[in-house]
Amino acid sequence: MKDMIGYCGLDCEKCDAYIATVNDDNTLREKTAKLWAKLNNAPILPEHINCEGCRMNGAKTVFCDSMCGVRQCALKKGVSTCGDCPELDTCPTVGAITLNNSSAMENLKG
Repeated sequence: MKDMIGYCGLDCEKCDAYIATVNDDNTLREKTAKLWAKLNNAPILPEHINCEGCRMNGAKTVFCDSMCGVRQCALKKGVSTCGDCPELDTCPTVGAITLNNSSAMENLKG
């Protein structure tokens, strides 16, 4: 499995926060902050849009670092991704992501 696959199976390399970080793209940071603030009804600012991948050392968005239930659960269980967890197929936490994103489940099972 690629290092940039998140605990939940999403591909961090396709995330706008990751792309903005690795390319130091302030325009994308601004666009992403505006969208995420609207979607989450939260005060998300461009300076919050920095992430080097949820399973990697380095910068993470506030959500990915401390609010993501999937990441917190995987860290607690000591699994490298939810694909290593025996509860993958019945877990409602990761299921909220994999239900709407078949590629995430493929990444976890692949």
